[in-house]
Parts: sequence; structure tokens; C-alpha cells
Amino acid sequence: MNKFTWRNSIKKYWQLYLLLIPVIAYFIIFKYIPMVGVQIAFKDFSNVKGIWGSDWIGLENFMRFFRSPVFTDIISNTVILSLFTLIFTFPAPIILALIVNELRVKLAKKALQNITYAPHFLSTIVVVGMMGALLSPSIGIINTMLIKAGIIDKGIYFMNLPQWFRPMYIISDLWKNMGWNAIIFISALSSIDVTLYEAARVDGASKWQQMKKITVPLLVPTIMIMLILTCGNIMSIGFEKVFLMQTDLNLSVSEVISTYVYKTGLVNNQYSYATAIDLFNSVINFSILIIVNKLSKKYSDNSLW
Repeated sequence: MNKFTWRNSIKKYWQLYLLLIPVIAYFIIFKYIPMVGVQIAFKDFSNVKGIWGSDWIGLENFMRFFRSPVFTDIISNTVILSLFTLIFTFPAPIILALIVNELRVKLAKKALQNITYAPHFLSTIVVVGMMGALLSPSIGIINTMLIKAGIIDKGIYFMNLPQWFRPMYIISDLWKNMGWNAIIFISALSSIDVTLYEAARVDGASKWQQMKKITVPLLVPTIMIMLILTCGNIMSIGFEKVFLMQTDLNLSVSEVISTYVYKTGLVNNQYSYATAIDLFNSVINFSILIIVNKLSKKYSDNSLW
């Protein structure tokens, strides 16, 4: 676009460009300017010398992390939790969207949508607090029901058991975000031309056949885009909920990259080391994003670019 066209465009649509200013300012101030500090991952950062005055040490911080005795555990915990979360939580909003799309009673459709996406507005600390209350070994309703059913003899402190950490994390994430994540799929389904369904019914197609031949194929582009975006963030497990659910007894499975970075950087004041770990995690996420995007473009003709 040449300069003359740019000027005409800005003059004609200046209101829209004005709305872009806060968005651009947000990304510049909170996303791009802070990237200057990434250089301390390659330095022996000193509060006295500052970012620019600290000595360069190359890849020493990265090598220190790779040689760390906790490296394998942290990476495996992050990968396992990420993969299981993706496997169980990604298809759920799609299934929910298909269910909502098939409902013909508007009141039931709205009620289902409101009930399922309302938990998204609860803060993470409230959700974890609810989990603690429901799973309490003394007054929790889950333990009470299990004891009365004769399944267990005494209350189980689920929050402290390593084998229950991942199921609790995934189930709570599913409950909290399934309805909200389904909104984009519901929107995609609402844009499908209804005449396609009418033609299919005339040809004698059943509901299942309509879903298989029309709904799902037309929903695939949206699914692939969302999958690419999700995979690009797969190693960045949400810090808040993991940290709040973390105890000394479940630390063997709950210590992930984000919590380790927090403890190393902010608690132990090892800023260079923590930055190197987080930068390594970002590089892994970016690499996964590129790979998944290429695979999606190759096999489904859908990609981010």
C-alpha cells in the first residue's frame, strides 16, 4: 500500500485507527519493551550493575539448568500435565458446542450455555478454595459420600496425594473453562449455511449423517486454528492454579517450569537463572507452534500463516 493510499485510509477510517492505539500501546509497553530484559539470561545479573552493566556469561545459565538434578522431573511434570490437559480439555468444548448446536429449544440452549461458561468468571483462588472444601477429609462432601457408600473407611486428603494432583487439575480446568472455550466453536457453527442441512434432510440424511458430513467438516478449520494456538502454549502451564494446589507432599508431580521459575527468580533472587529457564520454555513453545502449524498446513490446508 503506497503513502497516498495510507493517508486516504487513515483520513477515511480515523476512528478505527484511533481504537487501535490502546491495543498497540499495550503490546509495545507490556510485551515488546520488557523483552529488553531477556538479555540477563545470558548475563550474571547484579542489582548493583544493572541490566546493561552486568557481565556476559553466554549460555552458562542454560547449561546450569540442563545439568540441574531437577531438570528431568520438572520437564517431565510439565510435559505430562500439559499433554493430559490438552487431551482431555481440548475436545470437550467441541463436543459441548455440537450439543448446544443440536438443541432446538432456545431456553434450554441458553440455559446450558450460561451454566457451562459461568464458572469461567470465578477466580483461580476461589476454584482452588472450593476444591479444598469439597475434598476436605473431615467436612468435604466427596469424602462424606464415599464413607457413607462404604467405599472408604476414613477421609482421604486428596490435595496432598501426588496421584490425585493431575486428575484434580484437569477436572477443575475442564469445569472452569469448557463452556467459555466452546463459545468460539458455537459461533463457527452458527455461521454454517442452514440450506446445507435442508438439502441433506431432503436427501434423507439422518442427524448423525448431517453432523458427520456437514457440521464437523465445516468446523475443522476452526478446530485446527485453535489446536495450533493451544499447542503453541502447551509448555506454559498456568502458574496460579498449580502453585495454589501445590503442597510439600505432592511436589514430586506438581513442580512445573512456571512454579520453579517463580521460586528460583522471585524467592531466591536468581534472576538470570530464572530468566534463562523461562526463555528456554518460550523457545520450546515457539518451536512447537511452528511444527504444528506446518503439519496442519500440510495435512489440512489450515494454518496461522
